[in-house]
Amino acid sequence: MLQKTAEYALRAAVWLAQEPQKAHPSERIAEAICVPRRYVHKVLQALVRAEIVRSQPGPSGGYCLQRPAEQTTILDVVQAIGPLQRIRACPLGLKSHTDLCPLHRELDDAFATVERAFARVTVADVVNRPSSIVPLRDLAPLAMSRADAKPA
Repeated sequence: MLQKTAEYALRAAVWLAQEPQKAHPSERIAEAICVPRRYVHKVLQALVRAEIVRSQPGPSGGYCLQRPAEQTTILDVVQAIGPLQRIRACPLGLKSHTDLCPLHRELDDAFATVERAFARVTVADVVNRPSSIVPLRDLAPLAMSRADAKPA
């Protein structure tokens, strides 16, 4: 349903929100969110243009959130990549359809529901949601390394 680029932008925003004051190089972000390095640069630049992420030049530079995760919605991040497509006119171009037909009205209503849901949830909500599954982190290797470290 979402463009792959929007999914990558959401991953980047959520990952950056876990350490909001720290700047991370694009290579580290790409590795952490499992996105090709060149592609993540494109995504981060779109988030910079939308003023969601800030780029800090220099040896200790990188990318960090520009505004608090509590003030950034999922919809903000998705819209930074490209607007959610709504159906405003007959996709078939039928001149007799001066309004949406029942099928396209239902589809547009579903898109509107998704848009409202994305506008309700902030990046901070995702990061802070209680769950045994931590966003964008694989805990299995950590658990295995701890189990290996235990004395017999």
